[in-house]
Amino acid sequence: MADPTTDPREALGRIQAEVAKAVVGQNSAVTGLIIALLTRGHVLLEGVPGTAKTLLIRAMAKALDIDHKRVQFTPDLMPGDVTGSLMYDRGSGEFRFRAGPVFTNLLLADEINRTPPKTQASLLEAMAERQVTVDGQPRALPAPFMVAATQNPIEYEGTYPLPEAQLDRFLIKVNMDLPERSEEIEIVQRHAQGFDASNLDAAGLQPVASAADLEAGIQAVRSVHIRPEVIAYIVDIARATRQTPSLTLGMSPRAATALLATSRAWAWLSGRDFVTPDDVKTLVQPTIAHRLALRPEAELEGVRVESVLASALDSIPVPR
Repeated sequence: MADPTTDPREALGRIQAEVAKAVVGQNSAVTGLIIALLTRGHVLLEGVPGTAKTLLIRAMAKALDIDHKRVQFTPDLMPGDVTGSLMYDRGSGEFRFRAGPVFTNLLLADEINRTPPKTQASLLEAMAERQVTVDGQPRALPAPFMVAATQNPIEYEGTYPLPEAQLDRFLIKVNMDLPERSEEIEIVQRHAQGFDASNLDAAGLQPVASAADLEAGIQAVRSVHIRPEVIAYIVDIARATRQTPSLTLGMSPRAATALLATSRAWAWLSGRDFVTPDDVKTLVQPTIAHRLALRPEAELEGVRVESVLASALDSIPVPR
């Protein structure tokens, strides 16, 4: 069990070091997951196979002492395989609800773009409303609840790209990059010394925070002050993306509120009770880039969403 603490920021700050017992590097990914948890958001993890996406989620759940489940998304996966379904009970002669894997605290939706849109959409209600409706009856999901979905950025054969409506549901996108040379040496060295990714207890991972610490952090983040001029700065960023010729889809009002939420969480994790324009600038790319859509002609010219967003950001005066 995690040690009791009166400071949720200190407790959550210990997660980074604890996860590092199993996952080498990927500090920005851990921070992104913590930000999403603090804002009741969801995370899209993108990286080539073998970059520890699954291991990261398992280690996070262990460090936070919360439940987690994994669903391997495949072309034949049905919505009921995720949300649950009604099963006939011969003993009672009645239909009973069998909960699906979505009834957990941290759901790893592995390779979400390998399942058809109908099954992808089965997560929309869970992500937006924190409930699932089966046979007309809504069923609440446990708290905390977060979806961490993974996808491979280089393999597109046999995949179903996520539609804009679903991408917009993900608070933040985290890129799981290949490790630096020194990090890769440490990874291989750990395995040479007997590290077993399936046995986190042997790696020494312990709960260092709790769901109560997380809830206290959520409430603290909501009280982080943001000045009117910084709110206006966020709105100006959103409006600039809508006027950018290279984009067919700019930031929605939901995207603007997401940027507000992630900036608040970053400020709180940084030890402040107020948001600065630099907080907003730090969180723009991971919070917004995946929500934008390039025009076909811009894609053909090799334009990248990240560079378009950076240009839009540079065109806006930064409030003092």
